[in-house]
Amino acid sequence: MPKREDLRNIAIIAHVDHGKTTLVDAMLKQSGVFRANQQVEERVMDSMDLEREKGITIMAKNTAVKYGAHTINIVDTPGHADFGGEVERTLKMVDGVLLLVDSSEGPLPQTRFVLKKALELGLPQVLVINKIDRADARIQEVLNEVYDLFIDLDAGESQIDFPIVYTNAKAGIAKRELDEESSDLKPLFDLILSYIPAPDMGGENDPLQMLVANIDYDDYKGRLAIGRIFAGEIAEGTQVAVCGKEGAITNMKVSSLYGFEGLGRAKIESAKAGDIICLAGADWINIGDTITDPERPKPMPRIVVDEPTISMVFSVNTSPFAGKEGKFVTSRHIRERLEKELLYNVAIKVDFTQPDAFTVMGRGELQLAVLIEMMRREGYELSVSMPAIITKEINGALHEPVEHLVIDVPEEYIGVVTQQAGMRKGKLRKMSDNGKGRARLEYQIPSRGLIGFRSQFLIETRGTGLLNHIFDGYVPWQGPMTKRPTGALVSDRRGVTTVYALFHLQPRGVLFIKENTNVYEGMIIGENAREQDIDVNCIKEKKLTNIRAANADEALKLIPPRALSLEQAIEFIKEDELIEVTPASIRLRKKVLEKGKRSKGPSI
Repeated sequence: MPKREDLRNIAIIAHVDHGKTTLVDAMLKQSGVFRANQQVEERVMDSMDLEREKGITIMAKNTAVKYGAHTINIVDTPGHADFGGEVERTLKMVDGVLLLVDSSEGPLPQTRFVLKKALELGLPQVLVINKIDRADARIQEVLNEVYDLFIDLDAGESQIDFPIVYTNAKAGIAKRELDEESSDLKPLFDLILSYIPAPDMGGENDPLQMLVANIDYDDYKGRLAIGRIFAGEIAEGTQVAVCGKEGAITNMKVSSLYGFEGLGRAKIESAKAGDIICLAGADWINIGDTITDPERPKPMPRIVVDEPTISMVFSVNTSPFAGKEGKFVTSRHIRERLEKELLYNVAIKVDFTQPDAFTVMGRGELQLAVLIEMMRREGYELSVSMPAIITKEINGALHEPVEHLVIDVPEEYIGVVTQQAGMRKGKLRKMSDNGKGRARLEYQIPSRGLIGFRSQFLIETRGTGLLNHIFDGYVPWQGPMTKRPTGALVSDRRGVTTVYALFHLQPRGVLFIKENTNVYEGMIIGENAREQDIDVNCIKEKKLTNIRAANADEALKLIPPRALSLEQAIEFIKEDELIEVTPASIRLRKKVLEKGKRSKGPSI
């Protein structure tokens, strides 16, 4: 079958923070996408505010670079396990992958996940060992670990025989051998052209086939479908057919056609097999649809991603402060926003059976936390529940999802980490020591055991531990599990907090709020040091007499409160608690606000 020798389609896959986006930056700069004097931000592909703040890629993005007479289409994919759905669908568009691995950390859980998906699709891999300038680099050991990973994933002989390139993405340097002199990424570009196969052009009489792998939106053109043409040709103004779910076929006219050029899109007249393009013309098109010939429609297999493992209930905010800070506050608004999310995000599912509460299912806490954060920034106000795992019944027995957990800690914390993982039903599978004072522990642990584990882990290891995990299948139900060992400090009335009241509550535990904060009955203001919840008066004022002066409060010093981020709040709450999320605030509260209607606890 003839090939498009002028074109290469590749995806860059790796574990989070191994340097994918930085490498794409360097490839863009060295291919002449930017002017010599142009100011370019770091991680230019991370265009979302949340991506820049968190330092991770959330949405897969397309770009294209010119290298000589060749065009290289590049897809930058997320590295975090929770956004694996982005990786699965973008791999459908490419003919090969750059597998990026940190020269010190080596292959981690997400490396295993993305490599497994690439091997299943039969995509050839180029191994890129990045960050070779690290002081703790262990390049040969990492290379051996990658070979072990390929063997563990049952890779064929031809798949294991992959080429290797060594890079320092930050400096924009690539080498085929470590002792080579190099000042640019030319060895990497040359390897892509020589090893990654050119896309097939298909037969002359094959009907048009384009698989929609992503959706974008333009203020003027409306909904845009992004995908790769696998056969045939397409031109602006032509009539095409869209094959949707369950065999539905609808005709549409291609109103605009774009190709990728650097960081932007360039208008084109036509495109053919092998091209990754973007087109407008149908506001109802979805990810997984096939754009084909209306005379000879030939749908392609729809994109399938792994099932979600965790769920949270999104509901209307019912606190006394509801509607004061948000723009979109009703169940109709929340429903419409979630329906919109389903069009873009194939890894999320939503149960709409209840009128004012929606069960949102995803891959992990971070994925759902990112969705909540995006909604609050858009002006939405809602309440979210504690994450719950999604169980399955297999052969008449209840099964729960488990994760492959990889922990990297200094040796002195091995004992405490082992104890914490054991309490959460974790089973140690492997333990290794890098000889530099750090150990790597690998566990199989129930997904529910990881809810709230990360914050506790960081506290126990004084912030020095690294924790990564990925879905690893289903096992029989593991029985009851240890929950948060502490209770909550709950406000027993509405008002404004005072220094005097908070000062006398400090010995009870850790406060989440500061003075002059509006609170209401049932709002959680802190963490109790003991197991039970305590209802507290946090608005009490000092009684003034003709003896005590009003400025006596100046002597009272408050410990700075522990302000919880959204992710920390999700990890903290229990079954009877909710998070109140608004554009301006994140508050914790009890589901039942009135003290008299909740199970009895002490009051002070």
